[in-house]
Amino acid sequence: MSQLSLKRLEKSFNEARIIKGIDLDVSEGEFVVFVGPSGCGKSTLLRMIAGLEDVTSGEISISGKVVNDLPPVQRGIAMVFQSYALYPHMTVYENIAFPLRVERLPKDQVEQRVGAAAKVLQLESRLQHRPGMLSGGQRQRVAIGRAIVRQPKIFLFDEPLSNLDAALRSEMRIELMELHKRLGSTMIYVTHDQVEAMTMADKIVVLNAGEIAQIGSPLDLYHRPDNLFVAGFIGSPKMNFIAGTVKTADGTTATVDLGALGTIALPRSSTAIAGQSVTLGIRPEHLRLDGGDFTISTTPKIVEQLGIHTITYSTLPGDENFIGLFEGNPGLDDAKPVAMGFALDKVHLFDQAGLAVY
Repeated sequence: MSQLSLKRLEKSFNEARIIKGIDLDVSEGEFVVFVGPSGCGKSTLLRMIAGLEDVTSGEISISGKVVNDLPPVQRGIAMVFQSYALYPHMTVYENIAFPLRVERLPKDQVEQRVGAAAKVLQLESRLQHRPGMLSGGQRQRVAIGRAIVRQPKIFLFDEPLSNLDAALRSEMRIELMELHKRLGSTMIYVTHDQVEAMTMADKIVVLNAGEIAQIGSPLDLYHRPDNLFVAGFIGSPKMNFIAGTVKTADGTTATVDLGALGTIALPRSSTAIAGQSVTLGIRPEHLRLDGGDFTISTTPKIVEQLGIHTITYSTLPGDENFIGLFEGNPGLDDAKPVAMGFALDKVHLFDQAGLAVY
């Protein structure tokens, strides 16, 4: 049985439908990430699970019990917000202990739970310090500790790392993944950063305009996107898209006219139909400078030398942006033509509705 189950979940604000009939099951111990662009409904969905937003229709079940009408404190969840929301006049110990004081737990239980949380989060030497004496990462750990002591069934994280700098975000991602392994608890994490989603999740839920675009493991979404939206959202830099028209399709080979770029024959089964407008997708990291099954000649407008790799930005004859990512420093210059090739087995194909057909 799923630990968390959402059935036909909807949320509307007046006439605006924000969450549009979502079905989702989360198993015990999973690390699930809700990802999507700003305004897609991911934080609203998390707040509905927490009980901070009313449900317009549908059901939320936790451990087999419908919790739609239960207040947040009775749902067995704990939430960590984007802002640390710590009490500046309290010590780290008192901040972590605060929810237990509210529950009027005995002193010895409070001490035991706070001590255990501080050990897990490596805050033992900071318990008598106030938040103003801590770094951003340490403050976020205190906020997480306040959630841990409640011993919830499910942890909810609403973009908890967005206020940290890039280096600290990377460190905190590792700490959260290690915390998940140690606790073995169910965690649901909201972010707009697809890199965070790819590195942290057991399962990713990609949201678009209040609907689920695709659910799967990070590598499933990367290698087998169901639609154009997921293909363009997952992966950094984003996938290149080239407009084309299917010339022939016999179930084993699809021949696609890419206009000024030529014609490409894709020797795999496809549901593409002759005469249909399609979009071909190829990831920047799958381009090569030493040839390939199909080659595109282009002139980079910008070349980013990043040491570990080089990124080029070009424009194709159809005005599509075209990005290449290559290892190291291959000696590319802007305004200097270059041929970029790729293998046919790296190509994705999408129909007029944006659905994967290849």
